[in-house]
Amino acid sequence: MPLVNPLHADHDLETKALADFFNETLGFCPNSVLTMQHRPAISKAFINLNKAVMANEGKVTSALKRMIAWVSSNATGCRYCQAHAIRAAERYGAEQEQLDNIWDYKTHPAFSDAERAALDFSLAASQVPNAVDETIKTELYKYWNEGEIVEMLGVISLFGYLNRWNDSMATTLEHDAIDSGKQHLGKHGFEVGKHDGSKY
Repeated sequence: MPLVNPLHADHDLETKALADFFNETLGFCPNSVLTMQHRPAISKAFINLNKAVMANEGKVTSALKRMIAWVSSNATGCRYCQAHAIRAAERYGAEQEQLDNIWDYKTHPAFSDAERAALDFSLAASQVPNAVDETIKTELYKYWNEGEIVEMLGVISLFGYLNRWNDSMATTLEHDAIDSGKQHLGKHGFEVGKHDGSKY
């Protein structure tokens, strides 16, 4: 069971209106947002930050942003966010071969060198202690400008918040997200774990 139960979607109408954003990205309003609305200022601020971070203003595509989110969530071990990120990547047009081989992005031919640089950045920035170094920086600047790097780190930082929120809350994973996790991540042992609402 989650640490704190999510509230009904109608609990805060301002949050509900903002949460329409997630109907596009995921096909549903996530339980994490429904839990945040115990303090509506948090849920509203989070949704607005999410919308700003995920806006496309350069070459960093919506699909790549969600793959960056997946790599970050994989580094921290948050199954809830892994399932959401891979589902959103699918909905935003990531290639099937990339979805099926995201674990092997470093070597799989479905990923370009520019994508590898972005995903390596996500992995390094999500580790504790932080592993962003001159090598990561050099590779990033081969393919991306400063604004695009800011967009990437926005995604990584947003998911740093979400990984801690959802793993600490044991947020219940929604059925559609479970299906996406099993479909694309199952061959590597994806499990719902603490995010199964009937456990813990």
